[in-house]
Amino acid sequence: MPATLRELRERRKSVSATMKITKAMELIAASRVMRAQTRAKQAEPYNDAVVRAISDVATHTDMQHPLTTEPEVCLRSAVLIVSADRGLAAAYNTNIIRTGEGLITRLSETGKEVDIYTCGRKVGDYFAFRGRPVAASWSGFSERPTYADAKAIGMRLMKEFLAPTEQGGVDELHVVFTHFRSMVSQQPQIIRLLPLEVVEDEEEGGAHDVFAYEPSAAAVLDSLLYPYVINRIHFALMESAASELAARQQAMHSATDNAKQLIDSLTRDANQARQAEITQEINEIVGGAGALAG
Repeated sequence: MPATLRELRERRKSVSATMKITKAMELIAASRVMRAQTRAKQAEPYNDAVVRAISDVATHTDMQHPLTTEPEVCLRSAVLIVSADRGLAAAYNTNIIRTGEGLITRLSETGKEVDIYTCGRKVGDYFAFRGRPVAASWSGFSERPTYADAKAIGMRLMKEFLAPTEQGGVDELHVVFTHFRSMVSQQPQIIRLLPLEVVEDEEEGGAHDVFAYEPSAAAVLDSLLYPYVINRIHFALMESAASELAARQQAMHSATDNAKQLIDSLTRDANQARQAEITQEINEIVGGAGALAG
């Protein structure tokens, strides 16, 4: 049954109100994403410097340290999955949850127990709805994470990593987050946070610089351990925040365009319905006048 003129006008009014909301959300996300991107870019040099310092110490010493030593048998892994607190960001949350589930499945297939840690309300609700246990969960700061938030997460994960496996500790830490590549491209990424994978770069002639560490290489690694973990988590949170806002801006932009097209279509349908009503009224008047004249 075709819609009446009144129904078409009500639908057009409702879509117009929705378009105002999506447009406002698009503008808000656009204003925030630039600041989030700037914060991530500003933190990148320090993040690279910490990683480089850790790699230098680990590369030029043969000491055994929990940061760089591979366990003989890996029995338990911890996986931190970073999502958003809110939706309306296209496939942002779906992609990160799918990537995290893939990692958990691969670890489980190798015989490892997996402790799940979530950051963001969406991924927390996902596991809670399915009744799957979560070791710890954080939320409420996905769009603007701070160093204090990263420190709370990092201290908890470090506590589990340094604890013996037989006492509930974990042998390795993985982080699943979204890497911000551009305003239209955000890619889910997995990093193994601990133990650190050290890659030795051969220089020309096969020679390496020799470093002396005071008071010892172990003390240097101990002092860098917590800043390394917390900073890597902080950087992952900032990358995810920029990715979330960029994805939301694109989603709201598409929603606004779709609403405009729907309004145009409803306007045409309403005009046709109005013309049909006028034509029917004219026909009724002419028909009534003809009947009276007869």
